[in-house]
Amino acid sequence: MTDLTPAQISELRARLETEKRRIEERLANNEHYGLAGSQRDESGELSTIDNHPADVATETFERAKDIALLEQEDLRLARITAALTAMDNGTYGICQASGQRIPFERLQAIPETLYSVEHAPRQELSSNRPVEEEFLHPPFGRSSLDEHEYNGFDGEDAWQIVESWGNSDSPAYSENRDVDSYDYVGIEAGEPDGYVEAIESFLATDITGSQVSVIRNREYYNYMENEEGDHGLEYS
Repeated sequence: MTDLTPAQISELRARLETEKRRIEERLANNEHYGLAGSQRDESGELSTIDNHPADVATETFERAKDIALLEQEDLRLARITAALTAMDNGTYGICQASGQRIPFERLQAIPETLYSVEHAPRQELSSNRPVEEEFLHPPFGRSSLDEHEYNGFDGEDAWQIVESWGNSDSPAYSENRDVDSYDYVGIEAGEPDGYVEAIESFLATDITGSQVSVIRNREYYNYMENEEGDHGLEYS
């Protein structure tokens, strides 16, 4: 038996019935968050897949958000209805899991609850991730070969080429915290293009490999300024 007084139950019932009416009115007034009609009718598009799926990406996102909001309202409404039914049955204020009395203070905070704090369902968030995400490690899935001392063209290089044409990232998303320009927000934007070691970009030979020449480009001067090379070793 619950130890709630008639006055306490009356107070909580009034709050539950008021909140129930509010939710029902809200759902009726906004046509269940706009889900009463089809996405095509709501967006005015002749087809939800017109020229390209991205053409209705915003509408699809908003549709998914409305579904989530509706599910949340339905869940709250179901809990309130269950609490009112428990009041009618005389079981309100008793934890359905343990059979122990629920403190009045908890019922004041969450009048629709049917569980004590210790036995409330879904009180801990799971840190488990879908097994499919294991495929994404290392970055770019199994096509990133940098960890294997591989210097050839791999998945990361393919992405860098595509990314060079632009993306939606801003400097705030950059891996480098010192970046303040959109020119360096890409994945390893400062990575050498077409060579691994700096010396490979300015040291050249003829087709036979017998004649060696130095191309004094930007990498060459950086190489020298960093005292990685010796001017005296160059051919006169």
